[in-house]
Amino acid sequence: MTSKILLVTGDAAESLEVFYPYQRLLEEGYGVDIAAPTRKRLQFVVHDFVDGYDTYTEKPGYTWPADLALAEVDPAEYVALVIPGGRAPEYLRNNADVKRIVQHFFEADKPVAQICHGPLITAAAGVLGGRRSAAYPALEPDVAAAGAEYVDGEAVVDGVVVSARAWPDHPAWIRAFIEVLRVKAPLA
Repeated sequence: MTSKILLVTGDAAESLEVFYPYQRLLEEGYGVDIAAPTRKRLQFVVHDFVDGYDTYTEKPGYTWPADLALAEVDPAEYVALVIPGGRAPEYLRNNADVKRIVQHFFEADKPVAQICHGPLITAAAGVLGGRRSAAYPALEPDVAAAGAEYVDGEAVVDGVVVSARAWPDHPAWIRAFIEVLRVKAPLA
């Protein structure tokens, strides 16, 4: 049986922040399930940095089916969790099943990778406090309000939690996450 990793996301997630970890973890030999509010084809977005804009721009991105609904997730079946960014975390953080899932991974000390707006979810689940975390820079006040230390870094490792600012950090972020996986959740 292949060790499985859960990726929690929804509509308006950043395309690169879903597909890069999804494909890299498959390449490493893990199974990856995508969970969303419902089983449906999700619409991701592309956030890009354009000269002259004060913030990122957003365009339609790829679509991809969710493997299961959040209510169907038994987090005990997974060795690790990935929380991509984009706008999806803004509404996912209010979902009781997301909070249940995230709390399981933190209570069980299982590896968690979060990027960009992903820390909005761990903050809402009440598990970010006392940690060090990167996030999209505009979220520095949110990370601090959750009782965590914001770190402006491409791969911030705090125990089994690996965080990053946004998709330009992917190589360092996933490299660090895979190092944590090799120790805490080696392939079965």
